[in-house]
Amino acid sequence: MSEKKSYLEGKKILAVDDEEDVLEIIEEKLETADVDTALDYQTASEKIRQKKYDLVILDIMGVNGLILLEEAVNNGIPAVMLTAHALNPESIKTSIKKGAISYLPKEELPNLDEFLSEILATEKKGGSTWKLLFDRLGSFFEHSFGQNWMDDHPEIGRMYGQPRR
Repeated sequence: MSEKKSYLEGKKILAVDDEEDVLEIIEEKLETADVDTALDYQTASEKIRQKKYDLVILDIMGVNGLILLEEAVNNGIPAVMLTAHALNPESIKTSIKKGAISYLPKEELPNLDEFLSEILATEKKGGSTWKLLFDRLGSFFEHSFGQNWMDDHPEIGRMYGQPRR
């Protein structure tokens, strides 16, 4: 049997969060990648400008994650947003508009390696990373925002190219 290829192996990834324990979890989960970390906006911004990363993982709160998202996108670096406190449809919409390739609740950190590998594989194939997110975590978002949350926010479906029924 052959092992499933991990799209994380050898990737240069910057993880930004103001909580050291979250960064430690990210480093543990992404052990096959080359993970760099930053605890604050200034450090992260400098690293984004000075180094080439294959991916950045950005906390929304505490480190000006949405500003860092713009900086990453402007430098051609794909970004995944990570949040606990900003978990709401508005931050999803903003993340999509500003160019993030996905959005992950911190509750999903135990699955980070598998999730990011799928995201990078989907992106490499030209697929919709947002469709993958909503297919994979649809029940999580329904539990968090309500059963018909996307019907109340149809622009999210339009933004990621999947109109709701």
